[in-house]
Amino acid sequence: MKEVIKKAYRFSNSWTGTIIIVLFIIFFIAQAFRIPSGSMKDSLLIGDHLFAKKFAYGISMPHIPFLEMSIMPWSDKLRLVDGDTPERGDIVIFRYPGNPKQHFVKRCVALEGDELFVSEKNLYIHHSEGDEWIKENFKGFEIIVFAGKLWVKNPYMKDHPGIHHDEKIVNNGRYPMPLFYFSPIKVEKGNYFMMGDNRDHSNDSRFWGAVPYDNIEGTPWFVYFSVNDKWEIRWDRIGKTPTDLESVSHLDLARKERLQIDKDDHGIY
Repeated sequence: MKEVIKKAYRFSNSWTGTIIIVLFIIFFIAQAFRIPSGSMKDSLLIGDHLFAKKFAYGISMPHIPFLEMSIMPWSDKLRLVDGDTPERGDIVIFRYPGNPKQHFVKRCVALEGDELFVSEKNLYIHHSEGDEWIKENFKGFEIIVFAGKLWVKNPYMKDHPGIHHDEKIVNNGRYPMPLFYFSPIKVEKGNYFMMGDNRDHSNDSRFWGAVPYDNIEGTPWFVYFSVNDKWEIRWDRIGKTPTDLESVSHLDLARKERLQIDKDDHGIY
């Protein structure tokens, strides 16, 4: 046994062993990502560098970092092994259906079988579990009756206060209509409806549809580095999980930065 351990130690210290170990970690355990856009403000900020938990939802097909080349180039499969699936409210890292080489980070707001629509920027969801389940699980929320069903208004804002709207964005014909009104749909089997927390500046499922399970890569684990647009390190965010960053103190700092820096925030990203 000691000899096996010695051989494993020597192998891990070799260039070949080091490369294999690093690739194994990147492929199956944790991969570094940088938040490039503001679609998840105030929960995740531009300049947050985080590790993604790759095994949270099964195992996606490993791709060579930077090249985004599958280790099985003869196959177009995006998933190696099925596992757990996203839950409502999870922040999810996934491959954009329009370009699988591009990663997006959004919040899962609806699962397969759920129905949803947007009216005057407000998100309404009829959960697949049905009316009685909604009554039991959403006490204290605003619930409306539409098309003979119960719909919960903005079901995530209480638990995830980083979700917000931009008061400057109004329905005057200058902005995309899905931000204000989105017709009722039912999420298809094996798909997940994603929306950014920065609701009026997020390019998400309202524009290009739900995300297939095969495109799901993982979930943010923790922030290992964070820097703002002035190259000032945000020490308070380092080592924090997404749950930590949704605390009042962190959200207050994030909102303050947004109001100071993003006064003219515009665009969908």
